[in-house]
Amino acid sequence: MGLFSFIKNAGAKVFGIGKTTEEEAAEARAAANAKAAVEELRIEEAAARNLEGTINDLQLQVEGLRIFVDDDMARISGMAYNQATREKVILVVGNTLGIATVDDQMTVEHTEPEAQFHTVASGDTLGKIAKNYYGNAMKYPVIFEANKPMLTDPDKIYPGQVLRIPHLNS
Repeated sequence: MGLFSFIKNAGAKVFGIGKTTEEEAAEARAAANAKAAVEELRIEEAAARNLEGTINDLQLQVEGLRIFVDDDMARISGMAYNQATREKVILVVGNTLGIATVDDQMTVEHTEPEAQFHTVASGDTLGKIAKNYYGNAMKYPVIFEANKPMLTDPDKIYPGQVLRIPHLNS
């Protein structure tokens, strides 16, 4: 009869040994995906620890602070000293490159009224923002103080940044 030639890695696995090229490729893809998922988890854990460190460096008082990052969402838990601290922690996390959503699960030890939030637009200044919210551009220091220590200079705000706009004390 003679010899017949076949492609070794194509066809059914009859002997229970070896793998087809497709099986090997699928296993390689699965291993690469698993490795990428582990690396992404490490990056997200490192990002969460860095954010926690930043919040501690800013001396924002949150007992039991925990941050979890999953893709572009961050979840924050713990007990903030007061509402202002809670809002500042949310802003520190939310104004971080790569974070699009903050899931705030913090509680507050000393309650007070919630502030409003303002997303800075191109051309905004603290004076313009104060004029919009308070009717007086000269109230910009209230907004500046409410966003310390994240803001270090009233002239250094940027489009897309979110700021706290506290209620004025009468």
